[in-house]
Amino acid sequence: MDTGIEFKDILKTFLKEHDLTQTKFAEHIGVKQSQVSEWLKGKARPGYDILKQIVKTFDISADYWLGLTDTY
Repeated sequence: MDTGIEFKDILKTFLKEHDLTQTKFAEHIGVKQSQVSEWLKGKARPGYDILKQIVKTFDISADYWLGLTDTY
């Protein structure tokens, strides 16, 4: 079921729930903080390889990050 939630909103919620800064999140997945900032503004979204890294790093289903489910 598509929850209709955008990636920027999913990421904002995840960062808040896990008490993570943009910088810490970026460090965990190997990208620049500025890239995370662009995602949070809705100006960009992570590509396949970065999404894959997010899934592996945080051990959370891609369905969650894609907005297909609202639970990890």
